[in-house]
Amino acid sequence: MKKLVYILIAAGLLSSCDVDVQNPNTITTTTFWKTEKDAQYGVNAVYNMFYKPGTFSRWVWFRLDLTSDEGFSQSPWAELKEWTQFRYNNYNFWEGNAWTYRDFYEAIFRANQVLHYVPEIEFADAKQKEYVLGQAHFLRGMYYYYLALLWGSENPSLPIVLEPSTPGMQPEGHTETEIFAQAVADLTKASELLPEEWDNPNKGRATKGAAFAFRAKCHMQQHKWTDAKNDLEWLVNGAGKKYYDLTANYFDNFSKDKENNQESVFEIQYSDANPAPAGDGDFAVEPNLGLNRGQFFAPPGIGWTDGELRPWLITEFKKEKDVNNENDIRLRYTAFYSDMHLDFPNNTKIYSLTSNPEQWNKDNYRGRVFFRKYSSEYYRNYDDYYNPTNVRLIRYSDILLMYAECVAQSNGSLAEAVALVDRVRARVNMPKMAVNQTAATTNRTTFLKRLQMERLLELATEGHRWADIKRWGLLDNQEGVNELKSRDPDFENFVVKKHRVLPIPSDEVNNNPNVKQNPNY
Repeated sequence: MKKLVYILIAAGLLSSCDVDVQNPNTITTTTFWKTEKDAQYGVNAVYNMFYKPGTFSRWVWFRLDLTSDEGFSQSPWAELKEWTQFRYNNYNFWEGNAWTYRDFYEAIFRANQVLHYVPEIEFADAKQKEYVLGQAHFLRGMYYYYLALLWGSENPSLPIVLEPSTPGMQPEGHTETEIFAQAVADLTKASELLPEEWDNPNKGRATKGAAFAFRAKCHMQQHKWTDAKNDLEWLVNGAGKKYYDLTANYFDNFSKDKENNQESVFEIQYSDANPAPAGDGDFAVEPNLGLNRGQFFAPPGIGWTDGELRPWLITEFKKEKDVNNENDIRLRYTAFYSDMHLDFPNNTKIYSLTSNPEQWNKDNYRGRVFFRKYSSEYYRNYDDYYNPTNVRLIRYSDILLMYAECVAQSNGSLAEAVALVDRVRARVNMPKMAVNQTAATTNRTTFLKRLQMERLLELATEGHRWADIKRWGLLDNQEGVNELKSRDPDFENFVVKKHRVLPIPSDEVNNNPNVKQNPNY
């Protein structure tokens, strides 16, 4: 999918007078949405939102990773740092809140155009039309999932927009439950329309398995364990099983040379085809199609170091040795830290740094931990805005661990749940849970608590932790917050019944009387 053509479709143009002047160089709804190619361009424009800074190219990781107990910021950019510390003073803070909110709804706006106009377009093959519509439903449902996750509350705070927006629209606000319901409806339709797999030129497009996976995530956030288990069943034991498996090598999931592999359930396709000065704007002729995240999280002197990892992750990884009495190999690929050359002796080079401890001290790295997944150090000695490494938004290991959680939560076989976790552990040469986590194999409550750490070890810094700690109820009472605070001092500022969601940007609340601010803001 890296060779897709991306195009922005303009609709709902506002005129300040009655003079009808058409620019022959401008695409409008009267000249577009006529052919199959138009339909394909339209759905490609929805995928194009993955390359915008407000979404998965850059800023959403500050919300999903840094706000959780995995990460934090000590950036000199004061407001950016404050937003990882639950100190939300300016609700319109562009990089911390409003940009992501805006871009998520822009993605939905683009999907709505496809769903509105494409049904009227004639296709030579009706199945191809279904695929276009299925992708639009999938992408709209995925963005509604993240809206519910980040901003959804019991207040009618988030609009649900299901048709192309027009100037002056003031859509009704909806609750978190209603937003999740819309996401489930879209993902259900997507699962009915999407293919089980794509041919090679279209690798990376949404599939039936991806739709089931995201629908399961929606159900799990609402503690609908049986519904989620039924969705995941298709990928683990059902018809979809033949498409997915764990890769033999854990690092294959973060390598630019092993993309769209058997472990990938849904993967964002990034590229460095358009180098500097390619821009991120909506109207850039040759837009930046790279992942920006690494530039912002890279160590000092290499990137901006706006995000770092909490040292407790290193401690947690090192609590248990693998079957050869060596450190968990996942640690090597998750983090940069000052003693990693001792823990992994063949780990000799990190960007342009050597493994010399004196250099770590000199460069102020001692005691600090930095993101390694999706960095650029694997193929060049510097980090930039044009990282071509695909982001595996959902991996099969995530599916197996989610399925284990659903089995345990729905009073299924604890032995089956343990076996699923053991399968993930075996890939990285870790012993079965029964060896060092015996109590977790015989007691359901203990198993579920241990699963919280198993998910961290496998999926750290991949954007799952905020959803996890929210789903596990750790944000709902002071006891849970105290546990998080013991690992991440930023939770000292966390207010129960307030900070489990972000504030709605002030401009949205001020301009739309149908939208209410989230509770206690």
